[in-house]
Amino acid sequence: MAEIVQQRIEDRIPELEQLERVGLFTKKEVKSIIKRATALEYKLHRLIVNKEDFIAYIQYEINVLELIKKRRAHIHYHFKREEIEFPIIHRITSLFRRATKKWKDDVQLWFSHVAFCKKWGTKMAISKVFSSMLAIHPDKPALWIMAAKSELEDRDSSESARHLFLRALRFHPNNKKVYQEYFRMELLHCEKLRQQKEQLEKAEMDLGEYEFSPEILSGKLAEVVYRDAVGKIKEAGFVISLLNIATIFDFTKELQDLILNDLQTNYTEDSVTWDFMAKRELDAPGAGDELPTAKGRASDINRREERCCQVYEEGVKSLNTEPMWTCYVAFCLERLKRKTNVQELKDKRQERLLTVMQRAHDSSLLKESYYKNWLEILLLSGDAEGAARVAMTATQRYSQSVSVWSLSLQTLMQLGSGDIGRLFQDALTHVNPKESLPLWHLQVQWSIENQSPEDTEAVFKRSLLSPVSAVAMEMKEKYLDWSFSTGGYKKARKTFMSLQENRPLSKAFFTRMIGIEKKQEMPKMNNLRDYYERALQEFGTFDDDLWLQYILEEQGTYGEPQNCGKIHWRAMKFLEGESVERFTTRYTLFQTGHLGGAQ
Repeated sequence: MAEIVQQRIEDRIPELEQLERVGLFTKKEVKSIIKRATALEYKLHRLIVNKEDFIAYIQYEINVLELIKKRRAHIHYHFKREEIEFPIIHRITSLFRRATKKWKDDVQLWFSHVAFCKKWGTKMAISKVFSSMLAIHPDKPALWIMAAKSELEDRDSSESARHLFLRALRFHPNNKKVYQEYFRMELLHCEKLRQQKEQLEKAEMDLGEYEFSPEILSGKLAEVVYRDAVGKIKEAGFVISLLNIATIFDFTKELQDLILNDLQTNYTEDSVTWDFMAKRELDAPGAGDELPTAKGRASDINRREERCCQVYEEGVKSLNTEPMWTCYVAFCLERLKRKTNVQELKDKRQERLLTVMQRAHDSSLLKESYYKNWLEILLLSGDAEGAARVAMTATQRYSQSVSVWSLSLQTLMQLGSGDIGRLFQDALTHVNPKESLPLWHLQVQWSIENQSPEDTEAVFKRSLLSPVSAVAMEMKEKYLDWSFSTGGYKKARKTFMSLQENRPLSKAFFTRMIGIEKKQEMPKMNNLRDYYERALQEFGTFDDDLWLQYILEEQGTYGEPQNCGKIHWRAMKFLEGESVERFTTRYTLFQTGHLGGAQ
């Protein structure tokens, strides 16, 4: 091993001598480089080599390169690069090769090598790295795209890029992203050729030796890619994505027309097509910003939006589905949210949206989330009767949805509707009990604000009968809090005593009662002990924190410290598993004064 390391260090001597000779580094700095490089080399020749050692070595060599670059700029010396930088670059490339050979699956390592080659290496070197990487990772489409883009951008080779995309499609024949980027590449290549031809014509040069095929210049290669792509991936959204790419280029009118024709001929059963075609009407030629007044511009915008709606109307006539209505409603909602100072336009947008929502609802095809928007608009516009009607019809349309019931009940509560109590019962009958907690919270809130304490208590007692443990436990906590806030300590204690055997119980139920007791002017320690003992019956086998709290309570103002030893003995007996170790550690910290209270 030592011989190999020594040989590698000796191989560096010519470049180091040059660095010293031309004044880029001092003798002392050269010695420091040799010392550091030797240490790094030895790490790479151990029996077990870490990836971090390779990375550290590579980073050190890159730092040396950067320093040389700065020193050259400082002293204005730009010679002997072949003797100085080239060996270092070669060495880093070799280190990367060794590392990527050993850790083939580390894509980030490959990326680092590519990044290094882009900055310091040759264009040919980048191609070789990508070629090696793709041989190991052919299953990653993004890498094929990166490699092809590199060929086009770094090496100016459309032929190599095309070859890589075709190979990528052999591995990923239905990958949208690969097709999109391949399509874009062909259009970029075409644009570049057109620019070259234009420049040569401007310079009045003879085009004889250059070949500019009219078919290629018109984008026929991109059309071939398009036809192949849509033959394999028959989705409207994908076709639209290719059309959007084509519209970036100003020479693709024929290609755009072809794609549009395909879209309107073959994809009318997809709401995405109608949505796209409708929104195109917004950008259709018109007076637009050239109109002198805000009212004139608003009128033009309204006409465009009306044209969009005409397309949507055709869409819902042809395709009466929820996704189609969703596109229509989403468009109208987005237009309403746009700011305008012209009230007439704002009113038309709102009227249009409310009409579309009503029609979608009448067809039972209005998406659940849009009922919230519908109710908000009606409430803001002061249409209480309409809001109440929509709230009721929403619960009929989505009778099992907790969010719809919550929204509708909140709306009816806000409007002061008289039959809320019955509606809460309907809601709890229809929804899954596991999801009913928000409705119980809402009913309690309504009852507190609108009913007598006796009625509110009846609501709480009904909630405790829930078959779902999580609901029953949380409502017990809420019941206890409400009892304390309305009837004080006596009421809270009475509620606690009535529920303490009514399982399931949560730890928070007991700790809330403990907190209520401690808020009294003269807390009763016997009551606190009773609460702790009852809590420990439920949670004493695993909750070390509860035992520690109990000990701290006995150490406090109203407790008896001599009881602590007995509680500690019981804790060690009852606790199980890891909780024993946690309790022991925290109790020791408390005893030594490092724990001021339960954490």
